[in-house]
Amino acid sequence: MTWGAFLVQNADTRSVTLPLKDARGVARDIATPNRDAIPRPGCPETLCSRQHLFSARLRIAGPRHRVLGQGIPMRMAVQSLLAVAILGAAAVAYQYGGPILAAGDTGGPNAASATRAGPPVVVEPVVMRPQTTNLEAIGTGEAIRSATLHPASAGEVVAVGFRPDQRVAPGDILLELDARRENLALDLAEARVAEAKRLLKRYETAGRGAVPASTVDEARTTLEAARITRREAQVALDDRTMTAPFAGHVGITEIDIGDRVTTEDAITTLDDRSALLVRFALPETVLGRVAVGQSVTIAPWGSPEAERTARLVDIGSRIDTTTRSVTLRARVENTDDTLRPGMSFVVHVNLTGQTYPLVPEIAVQWGAEGPYLWVIRGGQAARESVRIVERRQGITLVEGALEDGEPVVVEGIQRMRPGIDVSLADPLPTPPGT
Repeated sequence: MTWGAFLVQNADTRSVTLPLKDARGVARDIATPNRDAIPRPGCPETLCSRQHLFSARLRIAGPRHRVLGQGIPMRMAVQSLLAVAILGAAAVAYQYGGPILAAGDTGGPNAASATRAGPPVVVEPVVMRPQTTNLEAIGTGEAIRSATLHPASAGEVVAVGFRPDQRVAPGDILLELDARRENLALDLAEARVAEAKRLLKRYETAGRGAVPASTVDEARTTLEAARITRREAQVALDDRTMTAPFAGHVGITEIDIGDRVTTEDAITTLDDRSALLVRFALPETVLGRVAVGQSVTIAPWGSPEAERTARLVDIGSRIDTTTRSVTLRARVENTDDTLRPGMSFVVHVNLTGQTYPLVPEIAVQWGAEGPYLWVIRGGQAARESVRIVERRQGITLVEGALEDGEPVVVEGIQRMRPGIDVSLADPLPTPPGT
């Protein structure tokens, strides 16, 4: 028989040992406010009455063991007993995932169905997503068209027709050299052409047989030679003026009026920056995963928030044997004229790979054989081994036998065992994008 050791101390410092059910009754009487104790078998009335009780402690003892505890305040003892009982019931309910029936409850169909439902869990659906790799590179901007301008001939500068960063149109005069000799040469060529024309006309209007045919042919050759000389003189004169070959913005020049320049001297630069080509390099492993026309994101090095979308226009034909990289160029429009050739850019290239299941990071567990998930199939828990492909913020790409939309456990994992029945604490959420 199991006994409850119930130590009661009063003014006489007396103690008794009662059966367990009677000891519980005494404790209940003590804990009930404004209620006199009911005499129990084996408990003297004067000992068990409330006004004589100072402290008590209830312990469970075996048939041959009698446990008497130190005296503690009565209310604290009862509250401690109730707290231990509540915590124990909660632990049992948490471990087995089912309701605990109150005393006298017969259960009924509702209780049976709740027991069969199994522990409740929170799940998230598997979402199939392609693996994406973001590569970052540093690139340099180039004008869509750019030229360094040199004079076509040497001479003294007599006029500079531009200022730095000025936008010019095709054919605008940028520089003039002294052209007095070239003008004289052109006038002389014009005179010789006129003279050759007159001579040929005189021969052609002379009477038949008056001028030999060979003489007429020679006059025609002289006229053609004079015309060629005139065109040469015109070209030489044109070379004394430097013009813009295309529309764009000119750069700074160090040339002033009066300077003597040669064909080796750089007068200025001309850039068509309506669009820029950003040159950058990527590892050789990207070949086959990038293509002309693919979109990339670029941002100036000093303004990373000013992102723009660019388009790949060139992929190099060779791999650099030193860096093991390939050169690419992306075109970005510059209609607002805020970008400049030579600027540094941060280039982001997103590469899309194979499709894998995407699951919440908290769903991935680790065991002796590596990572695994708890999957709900047919209302039962199943353990599925996976391989980590890629980790992102709060989510993980895995490789395993998972289907799109299949529920994986994210809360309640510690109660999972293979094959046990489970119930969903919340309805399965709808996968994003469906």
